[in-house]
Amino acid sequence: MDIFYIGEQQVTLNQVAPTSSVFRWLDATHDEVAADPEAWRDAVEKMTGTRLYDLHLRDAVNLTHPSYFDSTQDYVMVVFRKLALHADTSTITDNEGIKRKVPAALNKLLTLPVSFFLLDNALVTVRSTHSQSIENARTRMLSYKHKAEGNSHSVRLPTSPEDLMLRLLNSMVDQYLDLRQPLTLQLDRWQHALLDPRKPFKNWIALLDSRIELRKLDHLCEEQHDALQELRDYIVDTHDGTENGNGRSKDLLLVRVNDVIEHIGRVLNHARRLEASLESAVQIHFAAMAHRTSEIMRTLTVITALFMPLTLITGIFGMNFVKMPMLDMASGFWIIMSIMLGLVVLLLGYFRSKRYFEERAMQQSSRTHDTRG
Repeated sequence: MDIFYIGEQQVTLNQVAPTSSVFRWLDATHDEVAADPEAWRDAVEKMTGTRLYDLHLRDAVNLTHPSYFDSTQDYVMVVFRKLALHADTSTITDNEGIKRKVPAALNKLLTLPVSFFLLDNALVTVRSTHSQSIENARTRMLSYKHKAEGNSHSVRLPTSPEDLMLRLLNSMVDQYLDLRQPLTLQLDRWQHALLDPRKPFKNWIALLDSRIELRKLDHLCEEQHDALQELRDYIVDTHDGTENGNGRSKDLLLVRVNDVIEHIGRVLNHARRLEASLESAVQIHFAAMAHRTSEIMRTLTVITALFMPLTLITGIFGMNFVKMPMLDMASGFWIIMSIMLGLVVLLLGYFRSKRYFEERAMQQSSRTHDTRG
């Protein structure tokens, strides 16, 4: 576990607490906590004076825990599921242990929990070994002490544990926002494949897996939104902003938490739009298939209607009677052929008058126009 002492102008790591430190940040990984939970909890209690509850300690090492908020008299716990960008997600295992292949864009939706324990003067985080958001925050704060002097363009340090937690949450949510474009491109490819008339769509398993992943993203964003909304209510209820001129700090915290909630809402709305677009593409696909089947059946019906009278005539003259009209006539064959041809012409004219061929002709003309264009 790493201990950061965050002051107004510098950040120190694993050293004796400076007198100018504002608060502490205790950063640990799931492996460190799971190796000896009791020893880790004792170390946190020694540093902060607050003892974590058993249920919250188990939640912190539970890698399947959903996004969650809970508050006690001594601290606040927030669990947030972040993207596991460094994990191998070419295949995803479902609840039944079945591995499923998903497209390149959707295989980035594997998530891992990050647990935040918000204390009076400290922030405790439990996260995966490779957490890009937290590693970047650590690097920025440690480099701040070297650049603080004479550097007027440096980003200011967090002023409170709440401020630090919201900054970390904001960077984690931004990773979801970065997925919007690749997800949209992937769904566009699905739509083109579904509506391509030149070849039938066969990759239904991958399409179903993609729909499952989008539904998971929808549920994940809802859980995150609920957890952050409860955190916002907690800040509103507990930070009255009337003591020591903390009204501005409360407003800044509310601005940050509202910004994070708004970003989660954007991801949630985008996931729902993608899911609706995918559903619409599937429905259009089946509608196009039904239309194509209707066209085929109409063509077969016309052909059958044309050959039915011809089959009747040939069947009549194929009967084994000794005496039949026109059997002894030299021009009998040509007369029958003329009658059959006339029937075909009459039926074609009737079908044209009923506009059975109008839609097909319009489609052929539009295809010709597109080809020339």
